[in-house]
Amino acid sequence: GLKKWVEVGNSGVFRPELLLPMGLPENVTVIAWGLSLERPTMIKYGINNIRELVGHRVDLQMVYDSPLCRLDV
Repeated sequence: GLKKWVEVGNSGVFRPELLLPMGLPENVTVIAWGLSLERPTMIKYGINNIRELVGHRVDLQMVYDSPLCRLDV
């Protein structure tokens, strides 16, 4: 194990300007939360920088070699 705490979730409050286009009134507060797969994936594959897993720097060979990636379907 890592022998340290690792963030695997996040939460927050939606800003009003994001809610208005959805037709929600200004006095409504919306909260959101969720779990992520990025950190556990980084631990499993020994990735130290999240930018190597998410974004334009992703090593496509790692994606192709992953047992979870099925390109033959």
